[in-house]
Amino acid sequence: KNQIFTFLEHPNIPPDNNGSERAIRNVKVKLKVSGQFKSFQGAKDYASLRSIIDSSRKRGLNEFDSLVGVISGESVF
Repeated sequence: KNQIFTFLEHPNIPPDNNGSERAIRNVKVKLKVSGQFKSFQGAKDYASLRSIIDSSRKRGLNEFDSLVGVISGESVF
């Protein structure tokens, strides 16, 4: 029960999980459109790309430049 009210003691913790739900929305939309991932590797690759894109957005970086940086082996973050 103490964990439920953690946000009261720590103002930097949100009282809801909306951020988490927004983070998985892209995956759910992709599954709704395509119906499935064709392979486990495809699902892993998609998750990696989404992670780079979402992290770039949160840090205010250009998403495309971040993807190019990761592919070329540059340190992006």
